[in-house]
Amino acid sequence: MQPVDFTHSQSAHCESGVCSNLLTHKGLPMSEAMAFGMGGGLFFGYLPFIRLHNLPLVTYRAAAGGILKHFANAPGFTMHQKQFRDKEQAVAELDAALAQSIPVGLQTGVFWLPYFPRALRFHFNAHNLVVYGREGDDYLVSDPVFPTPVRCPVADMTRARFASGALAPKGKMYYFTQTPQTIDHHHFITEGIRFVCKLMIGSPFPLIGVKGIRFLAKRLEKWPHKLGKERADLHLGHVVRMQEEIGTGGGGFRFMYAAFLQESATLLQDPYLEQCAALFTQSGDTWRAFAASAARVCKDRPREEDTYQAMAATLRECAAKEEQVFSNLRTWLDDQQ
Repeated sequence: MQPVDFTHSQSAHCESGVCSNLLTHKGLPMSEAMAFGMGGGLFFGYLPFIRLHNLPLVTYRAAAGGILKHFANAPGFTMHQKQFRDKEQAVAELDAALAQSIPVGLQTGVFWLPYFPRALRFHFNAHNLVVYGREGDDYLVSDPVFPTPVRCPVADMTRARFASGALAPKGKMYYFTQTPQTIDHHHFITEGIRFVCKLMIGSPFPLIGVKGIRFLAKRLEKWPHKLGKERADLHLGHVVRMQEEIGTGGGGFRFMYAAFLQESATLLQDPYLEQCAALFTQSGDTWRAFAASAARVCKDRPREEDTYQAMAATLRECAAKEEQVFSNLRTWLDDQQ
């Protein structure tokens, strides 16, 4: 089976990287930051009624699959997506697409991918990658979090496609069947920003967006008294782990969104967006400062200033910065109409 002529590009995050690589392959060159921003990838949610390893879910990005779904539903785009019950059928349909020189996106479970170093494998079932060919019993894989393409045995890839547990992929495969000849950057940039503004500052729900950051800050400063030091540190470690180790984390996603705003400023020749990008970079810096303080506490190496009250204040600073940026962006959107 002749492999597809597919250009691999490493990225910071799997879904935005796959989206960028698939669209670039279709003749629509796009950076990861633009795919993330136009796909409405930024978010914040503190959802204590959803448990992950018996701890409240904290998320810094859109729901898994949200970026790809954003493009799949956009005018001029059509995406073929399918899940399976039968493993043999899933393998057969993937191979059939590859035989037609179609690079195919897959949702997989990281734990079962043997090319990941053992220390980095964990049970996360929404890892996206692209398979662009098959040679014998190996798939040729463009996994965007790796610097170069890798190979994966068919049996292992199939196991990863049918990993069980939360966000089970059920053999999910997808690829674009139709894309426009060119991207209307003004439309996609404004719609992407509008989508994120609505979530971050326009939702009445108190657990998401800027309100969610402030809600987490309020909870966090009470943890030592309410939970005791050991449980408080466990909860704090979970917040930081979700921020800095799952995907690109809270700070990383903020830097990526700032890069999107900066690139948008160039494409639209609008210096106001560049100012917003600079402000949002400051938000990323503040998230990173919170993570550093929290990590020292969790490792029992705190400095004098590393208190739960101080960390809650840092989170409120993050909320204030993001509220300012998205308020500015909402004003910018009003001027675009």
